[in-house]
Amino acid sequence: MTNWRWWLCSLLFVATTVNYLDRQVLSLTYEEFIKPEFHWTDANYGTITSFFSIFYAICCLFAGKFVDWMGTKKGYLVAIGVWSTGACLHALCGWATTHIVGLDSVAAMRAVEVGSNVALAVSTTSVYLFLLCRGILALGEAGNFPAAIKVTAEYFPKKDRAFATSIFNAGASVGALAAPLLIPPLAVKFGWEMAFIIIGGLGYIWMFFWAFMYDKPEKSRRVNEAELAYIRQDDDAVILSASEESASEESASKEVTIPFLKCFKYKQTWSFIAGKFFTDGVWWFFLFWAPSYFSNQFHAPATSPLGQWLIFTLYLIVTVISIGGGYLPKLFVEKKGMHPYSGRMLAMLIFAFFPLAALLAQPLGVHFNSPWWPALLIGLAGAGHQAWSANLFSTTGDMFPKSTVATITGIGAMAGGIGSMIIQWVAGQLFTYAEAQGSAFRFLGFEGKPAGYFIMFCFCGLAYLIAWSIMKSLVPKYKPVEI
Repeated sequence: MTNWRWWLCSLLFVATTVNYLDRQVLSLTYEEFIKPEFHWTDANYGTITSFFSIFYAICCLFAGKFVDWMGTKKGYLVAIGVWSTGACLHALCGWATTHIVGLDSVAAMRAVEVGSNVALAVSTTSVYLFLLCRGILALGEAGNFPAAIKVTAEYFPKKDRAFATSIFNAGASVGALAAPLLIPPLAVKFGWEMAFIIIGGLGYIWMFFWAFMYDKPEKSRRVNEAELAYIRQDDDAVILSASEESASEESASKEVTIPFLKCFKYKQTWSFIAGKFFTDGVWWFFLFWAPSYFSNQFHAPATSPLGQWLIFTLYLIVTVISIGGGYLPKLFVEKKGMHPYSGRMLAMLIFAFFPLAALLAQPLGVHFNSPWWPALLIGLAGAGHQAWSANLFSTTGDMFPKSTVATITGIGAMAGGIGSMIIQWVAGQLFTYAEAQGSAFRFLGFEGKPAGYFIMFCFCGLAYLIAWSIMKSLVPKYKPVEI
């Protein structure tokens, strides 16, 4: 049996890695480069990250349908082409701001008096320019997960999908892992603008490989009959001849697609929506705010060796533990004889307890005056999220026909984006307010901005158990959608 499906899985892994690298450039250049240059506050940054989240959510609503309509190959190429272009365009924001405001140079912009009308004009103009670039980035990145999940539904039987998803989903962790080692040094040596261009350009290289490597399994010359039979084992059909393969293709082309609005009548859809809405924002909160947290709370900026190692260690824990998250339901199915959906839900319950570690991050970090406790505990919480996410994505393939998987994934990603928008906006406003109030703002023994961080960590820790409970109440046992 050939193993071409795993080569494609590795390509999905690389795409997801690039996806998260492009997201991380802003967070890793914010404190040391962009914030002082454009005179931003945390509220400005929170506005930009929340806008990215909501626009990403809106795009996800249509991205899945777009991928289903255009096809996996072309849809993925368009998605990564758009987001790579959006990533590179960030580099022009400084140049454009100086020309719009009427300043001679970036140095003059940086030297503007804090609190002056010119500083306000610089911050306002630059925020809108970054919003435009983040919008283009979000438009393209919205297609990544619907396309990747569709590929796993096409190339893997149900029992292997969570494991395959955990592998490519680990690209999110690896992207976040590589980011602190790549982006700050690039920004220091070549400027923050080149960091956006270099990282953004990686997507164009990926497009070349995808164009030549991907095809549907029944059409791919790299997939033999044995592998095709393994892929289709859930259909109880083994392809033995060219004529039978042709008949299968014709049957697949006639597969019924659930109309978009009709998707919302199913409890299975709302179960997936709940799982994404409550938990996606937690991951994005850690992704966008962890570098700023270590810089503000422990004076460990992303450009310092300590700051880089903290972020690296955090995502190393995420990467190592999360890959096993996709294997756990496979173990339940093959060793314990459980149904794939039941095994997946049990695994998700186990991983829903991991983020509770975030509740201890702020207390232990402050008590021991060490950033390593938060790095380790947030890493454990992040690992729980990635393992949870890999299994959550796979529930769509369990319950929906392949023709609708990308659409449902897009709807769920939209819900996750809305949840993330709320968290990012609240975080930015909360941190700015708490910092201004100082000791007058208190929460469970913490004052000022540290109190704000602890409030956010409390929500992050409890979100997954809330989400799992809602999902289980909506779909208590395996029930595939009947058209």
